[in-house]
Amino acid sequence: MTANPSTVLKLSGFYAVIEPDRWIPGSFTLTVDGTPQSHVNLDDPTELFFEYIQRIGHLIDQLLMPGEPVTAVHLGAGAFTLPRYIEATRPGSRQQVIELESDLVDLVRAAMPLPRNASIRVRHGDARAVVEKLPPGLRSAADLVVVDVFSGARTPAHVTSLEFYTDTVTLLKPAGVVAVNVADGPGLAFARGQAATLKAALGHVAALAETQILKGRRFGNVVLVGSPEPLPLDWMPRLLAGGPHPSKVIAGRELTDWIAGAPIVTDATAIQSPPPAKSIFQTRGV
Repeated sequence: MTANPSTVLKLSGFYAVIEPDRWIPGSFTLTVDGTPQSHVNLDDPTELFFEYIQRIGHLIDQLLMPGEPVTAVHLGAGAFTLPRYIEATRPGSRQQVIELESDLVDLVRAAMPLPRNASIRVRHGDARAVVEKLPPGLRSAADLVVVDVFSGARTPAHVTSLEFYTDTVTLLKPAGVVAVNVADGPGLAFARGQAATLKAALGHVAALAETQILKGRRFGNVVLVGSPEPLPLDWMPRLLAGGPHPSKVIAGRELTDWIAGAPIVTDATAIQSPPPAKSIFQTRGV
């Protein structure tokens, strides 16, 4: 039997492995430090598996006109699930992917090559440091910025602060959108703080998640969506209709009530996201 492609990442020391999905032909899961981080269907890149990725996919579908190319910046590469989705649904898009673990990118590209002729450029380095040094031509140029930065199962503290978001959102066009993947557990103290912080940086924010997660009853992913301009109201029912179900989108006064006075996160107060219980997300590594 041929071993699954794998490597020990030099910077973090985490074990990364790409395993075939037993139930979906042509699909693979990237697992890092025992945590499933990405799922890719090479036969159909428009099929998104993880719930939070589906929600971001529905958001991407609302940008500009259907099928129109976009300019996107992805902080965190994973297995390039969303860059592949954008290339499949919006051919000709220009995309920048920033990833700290160069050997993770090498592993993914060798086992699951990116589409030929796709305009997907990879920049290696820490997401925050690279964003700070991006050329002026990329400022105010992005239709979409996706923030999905994880070290193993947790988001590092330095990419959760107001200072980080304030710099990151300078990449957006006036009507551009940022999507942030936030993982949190009961009580949602971390997620509420991230919503307050993104709102301080942008002004207009909505939160998307499974209903029980937004109520703080179990661990899961909340997708925060922000823009310098008011988010179009017609997006909300479309995002809900797209699933996965049950789901909820909160914005405006409801979002303010949900934040419930959570303090804005700064570099001085930032902490990494809470770890999930191994029984929830993690699988056995080696």
